[in-house]
Amino acid sequence: MSEPSPSDDEGYVGASNLEVMAVAKRYNAFLENMVINASGGAETALDFGAGGGEFARRTASHGLTVTCVEPDTALRERLKREGFETAPDLSGIGPASRPYIYTLNVLEHIEDDVAALRDLFERVAPGGTLFIYVPAYQMLYGSMDRLVGHHRRYTLSVLSKRVEAAGFAIQDSGYADPVGFFAALAHKFIGSDSGEISDRSVALFDTLAFPVSRALHRVTKRWFGKNVWVRARKPA
Repeated sequence: MSEPSPSDDEGYVGASNLEVMAVAKRYNAFLENMVINASGGAETALDFGAGGGEFARRTASHGLTVTCVEPDTALRERLKREGFETAPDLSGIGPASRPYIYTLNVLEHIEDDVAALRDLFERVAPGGTLFIYVPAYQMLYGSMDRLVGHHRRYTLSVLSKRVEAAGFAIQDSGYADPVGFFAALAHKFIGSDSGEISDRSVALFDTLAFPVSRALHRVTKRWFGKNVWVRARKPA
């Protein structure tokens, strides 16, 4: 299972896959828990690449005030109607103004990811936190990645080095969804050439396979998974 994220103002080409991922209740709850645990008790958060707002809504339900950065006009207007403060890019976000920024399956869409990380560093307040979650392993790159405009997938080493190069100090990191690694590998070789994923296959994985994946997470997080994540701090 892999997740798309919005990319540009002309309309996100993987919007159908984005909507399909909403049926992954267990997976989304797992990721929600990671986002909240990484917040360190912050009262405000910035969702960089908020998409349709799945995780902005979940984060807000925990009492955080969430600002959404989303380049796609239609998705951004939807977020505005739901009451979120929005911006099309980071230029509208003040320097050193956000105690917590999270970004989920977005960095892989940005050609110059190092520049994006430096921009995020400028927006995080001193002592604040950045949480990043992205697809792992270039060997899994397939039709879905091409469909939604992924430039790359990451290893833990590559992601960590780029985050540190932007000025952050790594606090914790690892891989996630080990069973999903094998599902993504299977999709690469026997899945649809179009890159589309069905709600039925996502729901089936979420019900039968993801509970196993979640149980294995702590054991395998240093070794492999479908995704990789980093929690980092901006020096005070």
